Amino acid sequence: MPASRLQQQLDELRAQLSQDSPLSEQERAELYVLSQEIELQLAREAAAAPDATLVDGVNLAVERFEVSHPTLAGTLRNIVQSLANMGI
Repeated sequence: MPASRLQQQLDELRAQLSQDSPLSEQERAELYVLSQEIELQLAREAAAAPDATLVDGVNLAVERFEVSHPTLAGTLRNIVQSLANMGI
């Protein structure tokens, strides 16, 4: 079930990105790309080809948004945990 949990968290991230938040267009674009990479990872997981660099990218996003956007950072931390539970 880790993949379904990750999908739920990804949906939550997308919902947060669609809200009017004080993110710059560049930040919003970077998080959109990251969400696309997570979606690709879900597909790779089904094909058993994980990408370990994805976790690094999500961790960097957590660090970047932790102070300015704590709710978003919390969602990203949950994604990191789900990826770890999947063995990524």
